[in-house]
Amino acid sequence: MGNNPVATPQYEYGVVKQFTVMTVIWGIVGMAVGVLIASQLAWPALNFDLPWLTYSRLRPLHTNAVIFAFGGCALMATSLYVVQRTCQTTLFAPGLAKFVFWGWQLVILAAAITLPLGFTSSKEYAELEWPIDILIAVVWVAYAVVFFGTIAKRTTSHIYVANWFYGAFIVTVALLHIVNSLAMPVSLFKSYSVYSGAIDAMVQWWYGHNAVGFFLTAGFLGMMYYFVPKQAGRPVYSYRLSIVHFWALISIYMWAGPHHLHYSALPDWAQSLGMVFSLVLLAPSWGGMINGIMTLSGAWEKLRDDPVIRFLIVALSFYGMSTFEGPMMSIKTVNALSHNTDWTVGHVHSGALGWVAMISIGSIYALVPWLYGKKQMHNVGLVNTHFWLATIGTVLYIASMWVAGISQGLMWRAVNPEDGSLTYTFIESIKATYPYYIVRAAGGLVFLSGMFLMAYNVFKTMTTPVTSTNTAAQPA
Repeated sequence: MGNNPVATPQYEYGVVKQFTVMTVIWGIVGMAVGVLIASQLAWPALNFDLPWLTYSRLRPLHTNAVIFAFGGCALMATSLYVVQRTCQTTLFAPGLAKFVFWGWQLVILAAAITLPLGFTSSKEYAELEWPIDILIAVVWVAYAVVFFGTIAKRTTSHIYVANWFYGAFIVTVALLHIVNSLAMPVSLFKSYSVYSGAIDAMVQWWYGHNAVGFFLTAGFLGMMYYFVPKQAGRPVYSYRLSIVHFWALISIYMWAGPHHLHYSALPDWAQSLGMVFSLVLLAPSWGGMINGIMTLSGAWEKLRDDPVIRFLIVALSFYGMSTFEGPMMSIKTVNALSHNTDWTVGHVHSGALGWVAMISIGSIYALVPWLYGKKQMHNVGLVNTHFWLATIGTVLYIASMWVAGISQGLMWRAVNPEDGSLTYTFIESIKATYPYYIVRAAGGLVFLSGMFLMAYNVFKTMTTPVTSTNTAAQPA
């Protein structure tokens, strides 16, 4: 990571600070929409008979806000910080970096306006219409120029592994977005995919699962490989394993998408291929988890005293759990039970809340004091409270969805032995899962409440004057 101290003024932290602040703000917005739509499933009257507040329009707003606004800002903040620190050079083209920040906020704002209005391509995680897709591509290319330009002008010979993961995330997301978004515009806010039928579905889930694989996994593993060793004050457990982890992960992930299309019109061989690669994916995923957790070898006592380390390590635990669950659910016989049920929703959120959100929150809690020259967050006790709210909220959410989903799957496939008719009507399965929707909404609300504590704590850390008692030098 570099041992030679470099003068702090050399680094460009302005855009990092901007992305850090917006990470917290968009996290609250995206999760608040999530709590609202979770509550709508329990209490449908909460759409207030307004078309803009219906579940069908707010759900894509929620996914775009938490993935691309909250997650995207977290990735951009940390990557632009990490690439400077590990390359020991200032940011390439800082003016272009400012364009990336404002361009990305414009993308998010456009999504927040168009999705509730009903302008959508109807593609999962790629609902935004063609003018916004073009803006995303332009901003993303600028982001790539800034990131790789900084690596090109590095003063160290070595490229630290975190930058490998960030780089893979940037390149692959550009490829995924451009190929999947190819469309024929028919008006300013309406277009049709250039692909048809099963091919369109295959391209969409090649994109959809690799958005999980590269946006929501590889990028955040870059975060993990910097912030876990840095916060623990120890080198990464095995640098050789981190390189094996990188190449294995990016080689295998690309092929796993078809498991979203089991029992569909997709050719059976393609479904089986997706299942096999999903199962193989377990090995590099767990290799990365073990590498992160074992970095604490000889420093386990830090888990007692440092809530930031708790966030980072529990995030890795959820990563390990969800990357075991995903391959298991890709097995065709298991998928026959889980497909189209709330079990899938629980699985997604064990990764989204447990892994992505918690690694992001932990990294931001580590980063903010460094950016503002403080020893630690304004109120460490509130960080600890936030940790427990996030953990309890995540467990309530995913446990309720596991039970709801398995109940749905079993009820939908139950038949009467006498005549083969269905044992339960669909509405009976809805009634059986209703209590779990209330628990899910409660879990989301608990998680969201922690984000408000974070916003207060980050604001106070940023604005409290530096004194002799709270000042600290930048880490090397």
